[in-house]
Amino acid sequence: MDTVIKGFLWLHVLAGTVALVVAPIALMTAKGGPAHRRWGKVYFWAMAVVAATAVAVAYWRSILFLMLTAVFSFYAALSGYRVLFRKRPDRGERPTTLDWAAAGITMAASALLVFLGITKPTPRFQELSTVAIVFGCVGLSLSGLDVRRFLHPPVDRMAWWYRHMANMIGSYIAAVTAFSVVNFHFLPTTVRWLWPTMVGTPLVAIWITYYRMRFSKPKPQGAAA
Repeated sequence: MDTVIKGFLWLHVLAGTVALVVAPIALMTAKGGPAHRRWGKVYFWAMAVVAATAVAVAYWRSILFLMLTAVFSFYAALSGYRVLFRKRPDRGERPTTLDWAAAGITMAASALLVFLGITKPTPRFQELSTVAIVFGCVGLSLSGLDVRRFLHPPVDRMAWWYRHMANMIGSYIAAVTAFSVVNFHFLPTTVRWLWPTMVGTPLVAIWITYYRMRFSKPKPQGAAA
């Protein structure tokens, strides 16, 4: 069985490397174009493999923290991908059982992360208490906002764009975090886990604000509708 787990670890590293490399390509290509769609799909499925192998290894080695973190991290990518199928709720594009189930599982996993971060029942949660609480709150925010949108679809026709962009970049922040944890041992433990979130979150907010302003500008007279 150890050989199987080592195989999962190698697959985990390979998929993580692919995700780290192709995400910037998807971000830099024309949004909605064939290259963006192609590399975006490669990134999504790479992140799916990362999450699946992380859960398998965490289960086998009884690392609850890793398992719960993998769930919330992948949800960002899954939510960002699934929102593409719900662009027009006014035309019947509504959440499916998959969307509800994923949000519910993520809520439960994130709430457990917060609880364990507060109670610190094991040495791992004692060391990573702050990380568990921050990640749990992020997961609760992601899944909670999605549930709210499921129940009350936003009226802004570009809401799917902002959600897609924020969540996909958020999932990339998770990938960078994993790279940081494994390689940046010169940093304090908590900083090693949280600096990508601290740096990336404001940048995502700025980027979304930019696009909101861009989309809200009236078209010049005579421009094509």
